[in-house]
Amino acid sequence: MTVTPTFIADVYIIDPIVFKDQRGFFYEFFNQEKFEQLTGQNIQFIQDNLAASQRGVLRGLHFQKSPFGQAKLVSVIKGSVLDVVVDLRRNSKTFGRYFSIVLSATNKKQLFMPRGIAHAYLSLENDTLFFYKIDNTYHPESESGIRFDDPDLKIDWQTDISQVILSEKDRNLPYLNEILDFL
Repeated sequence: MTVTPTFIADVYIIDPIVFKDQRGFFYEFFNQEKFEQLTGQNIQFIQDNLAASQRGVLRGLHFQKSPFGQAKLVSVIKGSVLDVVVDLRRNSKTFGRYFSIVLSATNKKQLFMPRGIAHAYLSLENDTLFFYKIDNTYHPESESGIRFDDPDLKIDWQTDISQVILSEKDRNLPYLNEILDFL
């Protein structure tokens, strides 16, 4: 695997080494030892999740408040997404800035984000399967989020945002400036 740092500290793009032949392909999805060696992150993932979405579904921006934050390693098994992370670590040089990348079954890229990052993705194809590993259990009382269309974040969703499909919960998330005291 190769690991490429993004401009947000400790957020990495991971490209697996893919072996292809007439039968198809094979790649090592995750290797703890290599991951730690290449990222310097000592993360113990405890749960794997899979979500299915149709084209236009936007999930997020979600995070859990400290001390129940979650580091995530995300990828797409089928289809494609625009994956977006926002740095919510108050002492970070990139606090309030976002990074986005297209993750797809074709490019097989993965994105790692540490705790303290809000996360969202927009499904770009029907029947997209989004897979992610997390390092901490879900804690309902710590669940939080930020509106996907927060004008201070200026996220380029690369689509007409009036057409996205949102849950009622995501539609009613607060703006970043409304939750600054809780970060």
